[in-house]
Amino acid sequence: MAKKQTAGHEQLGEFAPQFAELNDEVLFGQVWAKEDELSAHDRSMITIASLMTSGSFPQLKAHLQMAKQNGVTKEEVVAEITHLSFYAGWPKAWSAFNLAKEIYGPDHD
Repeated sequence: MAKKQTAGHEQLGEFAPQFAELNDEVLFGQVWAKEDELSAHDRSMITIASLMTSGSFPQLKAHLQMAKQNGVTKEEVVAEITHLSFYAGWPKAWSAFNLAKEIYGPDHD
């Protein structure tokens, strides 16, 4: 079972309480928790693809960290970004690789 998400409450709880609740309780509490439909590993792979292709790099960094916790390997991330580079664009791949190096690089094992 996935760890309870509290980032919404911690980062936006006072400023945007409804959004924070939807983030923590619905997106992560209900959608991400349905591991009988998609594993956390697979959800992470899908989310990485979506965030990279949209250029949402601050969120991509957080989800790369989550992906590592969900068992996504460095080799899988490298293959995914390489594959997506042809569909999402070379500059986005460079940006994604720089973030992935921060998470999966030799200093972060």
